[in-house]
Amino acid sequence: MIVDMPATSTQQLNRKLVELREQSGVMAQGRVLTFVVVTDDSTNTEDAIESAIEASRAHPCRVIVLVRGAKKAAARLDAQIRVGGDAGASEVIVLRGYGPLSSAEACAGMTIPMLLPDAPVVVWWPGLAPAVPAEDPVGRLASRRITDAAVEKHPLRALEQRTASYTIGDTDLAWTRLTLWRALLASALDQPPYDPITSVVVDGEPESPSTDLIAGWLASRLSVPVKRTKVGAVGGMHSVRLNRRSGPVELIRADGKTGSLTQPGQPDRLVHLARRPIRDCLAEELRRLDTDEIYHDSLNALQEITRGRAPAGAKR
Repeated sequence: MIVDMPATSTQQLNRKLVELREQSGVMAQGRVLTFVVVTDDSTNTEDAIESAIEASRAHPCRVIVLVRGAKKAAARLDAQIRVGGDAGASEVIVLRGYGPLSSAEACAGMTIPMLLPDAPVVVWWPGLAPAVPAEDPVGRLASRRITDAAVEKHPLRALEQRTASYTIGDTDLAWTRLTLWRALLASALDQPPYDPITSVVVDGEPESPSTDLIAGWLASRLSVPVKRTKVGAVGGMHSVRLNRRSGPVELIRADGKTGSLTQPGQPDRLVHLARRPIRDCLAEELRRLDTDEIYHDSLNALQEITRGRAPAGAKR
C-alpha cells in the first residue's frame, strides 16, 4: 500500500501512520532500528529506496527517506507512506522537502518525530556525503553512519576525508564490498605452508577506494611493505599478491566477476567475486551496530602504503 500526502506536516503524517497501523496491523514496535536515507531528488532516489527495502528484509526497520528538493522553491513538505508488500519487512516514509525544508537542519527536524523510541538510528548517504558525517545535523542523530566513497567525484580524495573526519560509528560501502576478498585471503593464510608474508602488491582501478582500503587493511594486519599499483581498465579491485618464500598467494579477478586463487601446493581455485549489490552491503552493515575498529585501522594505514607500477611480468 502506498499513500501519498502532498503539502503535509509531520503531525499529519504521524496521525496517518497511527491510522494505517490500526487498519492494517503494521506494528512499529516490531522494528529493530530506524534506517534514515538522505538523498537528492533525482532519478536514483527510487533505486536507493529499493535497496533500503531489500536490506530491511533481513533487519525489520522503519525506513525514513529524506529527499532534498529544489532549494529555490516555496517551503513545502510532500510525504509518502509505504507499508505491506510495497515496503518489504519495513514501513517506508518518504519526506520530500522543498525550499527551506531541503536544508540539513530542516531534514533533521523532520526526522526526529519519525524516529522509533529506544531504537538505534542508522543513516546512509547513497550519493554525496557531508565532509564530516558525524557533525551533519542528520548524522548527529545516528549511532551508525554509512557513506560511499565510490560515488564521489574524486573517490580517493573522499577516502582521505573519511580518514581525517573519522568518528566512532562511521563506515563506508567501499569497505563493505571487500568482505569476500578479505575472507578468501584470510582463509588462504590458514592453510599450509605457514611461511610469513614478506611483502604485498595490491592492484586495481586508479580511482578505486576499495583497492586502497584493502591495501590499508593488509598493511595494518601484516605489518609488511604494501605496494598499491594501478590497472588501466575500469573494474575496481583487480588482484592481491601476498609474497612469501615458498611462493606467492595470488587472488586475481580479471573479468570483474570470477576470481582465481593460486597458492603453493594447492590446485588453483575459481571463486565468485562479482561486485556485491548495495542491498547486500547495507544488510551487512545493519547487522553490526558496534564500532568497526578494523575499518578504522585500515584508514589509518593508508599513509603506510607505497604507490607505483605493477612489476614486469605480473599477471593481468
